[in-house]
Amino acid sequence: MRRPAGEPLSPRLSDTIAVTRVLCVLGIVYVHAWTGLGGAELAAAAATGQGMLRLVLMEVFGRSAVPLLGMISGYLVAGAAIRSWRAFLSRKARTILLPMALWNALAILLVSGTAWLGFLKAPVPESLWWLIDELLSILTPNHINVQTPFLRDLFVCMAIAPLLLRLRGPWLTGAILLVAAWSVSNWFFPLMLRSQILLFFLLGIAARRHDLGARIAGVPFAAALAPFVAVAAIKLIVSVPVPGGTAMSPQIMPLFDLGLRLTAALAFARVAWALAARPAMFRWLEPYAFFLFCSHMVLIWLSTPLFLALTGPLGSPAYPLLLVVHPLLALGFALGLGQLLMLFAPRAAEILSGGRLKADPADMPATRSVS
Repeated sequence: MRRPAGEPLSPRLSDTIAVTRVLCVLGIVYVHAWTGLGGAELAAAAATGQGMLRLVLMEVFGRSAVPLLGMISGYLVAGAAIRSWRAFLSRKARTILLPMALWNALAILLVSGTAWLGFLKAPVPESLWWLIDELLSILTPNHINVQTPFLRDLFVCMAIAPLLLRLRGPWLTGAILLVAAWSVSNWFFPLMLRSQILLFFLLGIAARRHDLGARIAGVPFAAALAPFVAVAAIKLIVSVPVPGGTAMSPQIMPLFDLGLRLTAALAFARVAWALAARPAMFRWLEPYAFFLFCSHMVLIWLSTPLFLALTGPLGSPAYPLLLVVHPLLALGFALGLGQLLMLFAPRAAEILSGGRLKADPADMPATRSVS
């Protein structure tokens, strides 16, 4: 049965979404964790113990997180009553597009500026177009804030959401299948930099229409986790280059990755539902999740000399400890910077967090926001 637009979420489901957001953003940090190695060196280290630890953390906790965040956005927007497309788009521009551009500008200023001064090896502006594209993620994924193209694609999803919400039954199914084919084809079309974001946004709309969020409690833990564990194990086996090992066809790998994301969505949701029984800590952290998402690459880039001095790159004896605590370091930075801004520059905190951080905790937005 299709739920009417504007119907609020149950408290437990709202808490589950809060938990999922926090877990996903913490997991994303593992994908971008500092290694101190270049691409060829990372590939050579993939079969080492530390290389495999990094791969496990990336695949199990990281790469599945961004599509799931897109699915949550689709789930929430499917329950929103959008009375004015112009007002809705304006709100999304303030809460998604504006903070994205500002964080990209800060990344260029701080990271590229430090590199220009000679204290860091990092991308620097190559042309006016490079600068514009790095700010707005128009045609190319970012070189510094590599996570923010998700916000660009999410804004596109929000912009066309009123049209997507009009799709009924077979039309929505057809759109999902079409975008799924696009996502595994590696065909580039500039509407989306990562077509999987649109796919999971559509899946979120479908999940809301069929009330799948409320049914997650009825899925046994083993049934929710087993598919993800099995698919992730296979992915790890075929991803580590070992002599005589099994290699997966490049044509099959995108389809396999999609399966990994889908099984991860179920597993993460079931774990989050269990954790939502005691949501206080996650509720407190959730307003900082967007801030953490946007700020963690700036921290990682600027901390490179410190990381190098403390542990050395991947392959050094102490590096695994640094790798494991990356999300906690990024979270501590986001919490500290966010609270300082709320204290001394509350307007900046509100803008950079897309309206999620406010000086008065009573004004903090609830999970039911579609942004």
